[in-house]
Amino acid sequence: MEKKKKILVIRFSSMGDIIYTTPVVRCLKQQIPNAEIHFLTKTQFKYIYNNNPYLDKLHILKPKLKDTIRDIKAENFDCIVDLHTNLRTTIIKLATGIKAYTYKKERIKKWLALKFKSAKFIDPRHLVDRYLAAVKPLGVINDNKPIDYYINGNYKIEDLVPGSHAASYTAFIIGATHFTKRLPVEKIIKICNNIQNPIVLLGGNDVQENALKIEKAIGQKIYNTCGKINLDQSVYVVSKASNVIGFDTGLTHISEAFDKPLASIWGGTTPELLGVHPYKIKNSFIVDVDLPCRPCSKFGLEKCPLEHFNCMNKIDEAKVSDYINTISSYE
Repeated sequence: MEKKKKILVIRFSSMGDIIYTTPVVRCLKQQIPNAEIHFLTKTQFKYIYNNNPYLDKLHILKPKLKDTIRDIKAENFDCIVDLHTNLRTTIIKLATGIKAYTYKKERIKKWLALKFKSAKFIDPRHLVDRYLAAVKPLGVINDNKPIDYYINGNYKIEDLVPGSHAASYTAFIIGATHFTKRLPVEKIIKICNNIQNPIVLLGGNDVQENALKIEKAIGQKIYNTCGKINLDQSVYVVSKASNVIGFDTGLTHISEAFDKPLASIWGGTTPELLGVHPYKIKNSFIVDVDLPCRPCSKFGLEKCPLEHFNCMNKIDEAKVSDYINTISSYE
């Protein structure tokens, strides 16, 4: 029998970046004979790989890096796939001496793209394809399938949304970590007013107040789950939706695992800079505004640096609602 090949894949954060590592893990497991695949991440992101059938073992980054290095040495890995490429992963690779395959982060090119507001500096490939380039020397190729996400709980949609919504609804993900990724509440209300479907709002505690304003303005067509259900339940609600609207945030990217029609709305960040446009789904629609000040950051800011917030204030709400109404009519 061929010797087992033990491979450690590393990506510490964040939610969106880690969800895009799942095709790499799947391809490694399926394409390398007798492969044993391990993954190392931070504890707050372990849920992304819970129940993943392509992963043999999940490791959690410990508070002291030396303890993580000790654990890695004890596993006797054949190689490391470094998809994070930062100081800690560099120390891990040097300290363990294990052969490594490393994702090229291209920080300088991203800095140039931000400074000159031009995508010409950026590798046009999706982040998944750039991750997969790191494992090409192992003989691994892209299987051209979507990302993976395996829901942890055993839920019923009727327990999470009312009967008036359960049969068919639009999932609207209104949360995002940073202000410049979020559409103003007034514009969300306009979109919701023009959508024919019942709508389920999704987000955390940080957008509860926004959700209450939307709920009050729209009425019974809205069902508000913000701050009321956990992330795994939110993913389940997304998986059962007819279609999805969301911003540049982790739950929006996770929705791609279920191949739902997606309208993604972009403000201060751009999918070109991050390489995270919707991946391998049949129907998607990117909504943004072409401005000389975009992108203003890689990850989002707490306020518009020019104070006009035109990247979101000038979004055409009708484009979003028209897309959702049209795609819903095909069901």
